[in-house]
Amino acid sequence: MFKVSCIQLCSSDNVEYNLKKTKKLIIRAVKQKTNFILTPEVSSKISLDKKKLLKSATSMDKDFYLNGIKILAKKYKKWILIGSLIIKVKKNKLVNRSILISPLGKIKCYYDKIHMYDAKLSNKEKYFESKLFKSGNKIKITSLPWGKLGLSICYDLRFPSMYKKMSKRGAIFISVPSAFTETTGKKHWHTLLKARAIENFSYIFAPGQAGKHCNGRKTYGHSLIVSPDGQILKELGKKEGVITTLINPKIVNKLRKTIPSVKFD
Repeated sequence: MFKVSCIQLCSSDNVEYNLKKTKKLIIRAVKQKTNFILTPEVSSKISLDKKKLLKSATSMDKDFYLNGIKILAKKYKKWILIGSLIIKVKKNKLVNRSILISPLGKIKCYYDKIHMYDAKLSNKEKYFESKLFKSGNKIKITSLPWGKLGLSICYDLRFPSMYKKMSKRGAIFISVPSAFTETTGKKHWHTLLKARAIENFSYIFAPGQAGKHCNGRKTYGHSLIVSPDGQILKELGKKEGVITTLINPKIVNKLRKTIPSVKFD
């Protein structure tokens, strides 16, 4: 048994300010005696301006937000997943990267978002992540003290085969840090997360961005922690904050033995 916390943010384009807010919420989670803390997608900065991102983004070792979170992980001896950061991998190439930090303050694992959100929701609301980011090409699973974690980011949620591969490789927890749009969040967020949990009999940890951001973008919020049988264990509304709950990893094996669907394609 262990406790997990999902942090909900309304990130701006100011990295220092976003780190300050994240620290406060991490400390709140620590006071709730949590063991594992997750932040949303693009925790350090929300922007769709590639020129500005290329100018401000750095490699992982130089990233201001990442280094700040490493210090907190080590200080409080907690596992922390930064939902994602915008990292520069080459002069003109960026990736949307989820990073797991150990209680020693070291990077345990990272995952680059595979599925780019290229969508035209209306004439006014369009997203073309493929113009901003280099797509990842590897599914990532890593070990936590309580079991294996499969890493994903936001739009990946719509590709169930990715999660089936994770569960077949032993993942019993799945992270889905997101910045889901308000438009699609109202329609699909809860249903998709519950479906991925049930299909894989896995816990889902889904911290989200929430509210209206500095660039006018609106995100849905409603960070969720979902049980392996699709029950919502904890949910946050549209404000910044923290949700924390107790996790029992043994439930996963019990469900998978009862209904062994995870074994099949």
